[in-house]
Amino acid sequence: MRIFTALMIIGLTLTACGPDDDAISFDGQFFNARLKSERGADRAQFSVTVRPVSASLEGAREAARYEATVYCVNSFGRSDVDWVVGPDDESETLTIENDTLLLQGRCREI
Repeated sequence: MRIFTALMIIGLTLTACGPDDDAISFDGQFFNARLKSERGADRAQFSVTVRPVSASLEGAREAARYEATVYCVNSFGRSDVDWVVGPDDESETLTIENDTLLLQGRCREI
């Protein structure tokens, strides 16, 4: 019985070491993406930061797109985004500082 209990504890400990169950990988990597919008007047306008870009620029772009889509669907009922600086822009035009990608857009309202 002690061996069984020890194996169960080890098994439970190891399952807690991985990424969150709801974490989504992009280009095989996990990213820290945060979306900020103005409270009140213009909630449709937002900015998204994603890091670490050094893991994969393509993955960071898709992580930002995903965060924006989730925000727009939850806040406005549709996934359409008008990007000011978006994930499909040329790499040279993207703002990347301190291993963090910054994108800006606006949810299309109904």
